[in-house]
Amino acid sequence: MAILLHASPPPPMTIVFSNSSYSRLNLRSHDFRRRVRCRISDSSEVKLVDGASKLEYKPGVLDDFFMRSFRNKLIEEVGSDSEKPGYTGLIELVKLLMLKNRTRSATSDAAVRILKSLFPPLILELYKLLISPLAQGKIAALMVARVTVLTCQWLMGPCKVNVIDLPNGESWDSGVFVEKCQYLEESKCVGVCINTCKLPTQTFFKDYMGVPLLMEPNFKDYSCQFKFGVAPPEDDGNVNEPCLEACSIAGRRKIASGECPMA
Repeated sequence: MAILLHASPPPPMTIVFSNSSYSRLNLRSHDFRRRVRCRISDSSEVKLVDGASKLEYKPGVLDDFFMRSFRNKLIEEVGSDSEKPGYTGLIELVKLLMLKNRTRSATSDAAVRILKSLFPPLILELYKLLISPLAQGKIAALMVARVTVLTCQWLMGPCKVNVIDLPNGESWDSGVFVEKCQYLEESKCVGVCINTCKLPTQTFFKDYMGVPLLMEPNFKDYSCQFKFGVAPPEDDGNVNEPCLEACSIAGRRKIASGECPMA
């Protein structure tokens, strides 16, 4: 997602990408630095009593805008809204999206349409045409990893850029590690994760931004590893994961084991 920050006149600035959870902005103007930081969310590591570290999410003022935009696109696709406010209502809309589309492919196609509609016209085409080919795709992969951390923590929860290994033996800092995905935790449904997030997001980045992506959700601890620059295998094992014990849909259907009925 592109974020355009305007200042008149803009002071000189240098943007340095790193492995941290956000891009550090070295600006000569302290006032401008404050204006930039108020527009993005952030995650930082905090030390726990036992010495372990945990990512802590600090909401930004743009988070409400991102949620409203995403929710409005869901409403357009579903044809109705949820009476519940905030994130709870958002998850209810996502489940309605799955109920409306009876097949996995139909649900995934609808989610791709929603993702595509969130971007201004020509942005995706220009990115795929001009950025994705640079350095065998490395620059594009690094960029989208950082933008994902900057703009999507309201949806996923605390996350950070990390280093991943590519099939060719190279290592790029184009990964995004989500410590505990809020989307999966709130929906408690393998089908919601697979069909409205994993598969459509992988398709969207590859087809419309020219960036291969493999997402590896962990259904035991709810973490998720994004690997920008890595294509998903033809036989993705996560697609056939069994239903979660906490899944309300499985509970209503009295399903104790086997594949998720919504996957």
